[in-house]
Amino acid sequence: MRQDGRVDLFFHPAFALMSLVSLGLFVLKAYALVDCAMRPAAAFEAQGKLKKVIWLGILVLAVLFGGHGLLGIAGTVAAIVYLVDVKPAVTGKSL
Repeated sequence: MRQDGRVDLFFHPAFALMSLVSLGLFVLKAYALVDCAMRPAAAFEAQGKLKKVIWLGILVLAVLFGGHGLLGIAGTVAAIVYLVDVKPAVTGKSL
């Protein structure tokens, strides 16, 4: 709290929590992007998924424009879909 009685929001616990959540979601999106980049392109087509280039584009946009709001939610959903549906299919491992 400041001397004038106002609360400094930068050090507020809610700000810290939202910062941790934002960092976690960024790491999730970055992990999905790196994992997608390391997979062979033929595996995507063999499993009937979108092409690797399309997934890379979606995940790059998710990382670059993945702040708060509608684009952040869409990017998080795209990363989760990749990690839950596409990654197990192209690696041959099921959850």
